Amino acid sequence: MLLKLITEKFEQVPPHVDEGNPKRPEDLLLAARAKAHAVGEKVKKAIVIAADTGVFVAGQHLGKPRDLDEARRMLAALSGRQHTVVTGVCVLSPTGVEEELVSTRVKFFPLTRKEIDWYLGSEEVLDKAGAYGIQGRAAAFVERIEGDFFNVMGFPVSTVYRLLRRAGWRPDAP
Repeated sequence: MLLKLITEKFEQVPPHVDEGNPKRPEDLLLAARAKAHAVGEKVKKAIVIAADTGVFVAGQHLGKPRDLDEARRMLAALSGRQHTVVTGVCVLSPTGVEEELVSTRVKFFPLTRKEIDWYLGSEEVLDKAGAYGIQGRAAAFVERIEGDFFNVMGFPVSTVYRLLRRAGWRPDAP
C-alpha cells in the first residue's frame, strides 16, 4: 500500500531470511540488507527494496509478540512513555546499494488495562512490532510523534523514494 504512493509497478518477493533477534537498531539495517541480497539473487537486474522495522523502549527491542499476553506486556511497557521506531531500509540495484536507518520517536499517553484490552480485542497485533499499528486504533494512544509517520507503519516512504532516486530510478521511467 505504501510503496504504491511511489510507484504502481512492483512485484513482492518474499526474502525467506531469518530476521534474527535485533539487540540494537543497527541490526535492523543488517536484516534489511540480508533480505535485499536474498531477493536480489532471485531477480537479477531489478531494483530490490527491503526493510525491517523494530520498536525500542528503554534500550529493549520489542519485536512481534508471540501471543496476546506478550502483546499486553508490550503495550503496558509503552504506556505513558516515549519509544523509538527504527526501520532499516536497503535498496539494491544494478548500480550498487543504498541504505539508511530511519528513527521516529513516539510517545503514548498512559493506558489503562481496559484500554489495552479494548485495543487487543479489536486489532490484529501479532504481526506488528511493538504490538501496535499506528494506522489503526492505536492512533488514539499517540500523544506525540517526532519524525516520519510512515516509518512507524514500517515503510518510510520519503526515505525509500530518496534511496531509489540515488539508485538511478525515476518516477517517469517505464
